[in-house]
Amino acid sequence: MSVHDDLLELERAAWKAFSSDGDSAAAFYEQVLARHVLMLLPGGLVIDDRAQIVDSMRGAPWTSFELSNERVLQLTEGSAVGAYQATARRGKSDYTALFNSTYVREGDSWRLAVHQQTPV
Repeated sequence: MSVHDDLLELERAAWKAFSSDGDSAAAFYEQVLARHVLMLLPGGLVIDDRAQIVDSMRGAPWTSFELSNERVLQLTEGSAVGAYQATARRGKSDYTALFNSTYVREGDSWRLAVHQQTPV
């Protein structure tokens, strides 16, 4: 697969994990997060503790999601950024945001190093 396909597949897998249950989401992120990671989330929340990030993934699942305007920019042979818009539903509430995920190569796998959400 191409870098483009690899990264978008990882992002879709993350959303599928978020749509199943909190334990699945936490397990997914335990596997995919880089050793050193940074998340910039709505409300000014900045997290750089890997264990805290994994634990924070145990929230209520999304009931549906849709990704659009997907793009991937390969920065170097070992790093790339995936960006897209997502609209997700939990109960009667919709959440729409722009997402930006920077991945780095660790061995043979892409690992999530930086993630940012910007609500729209």
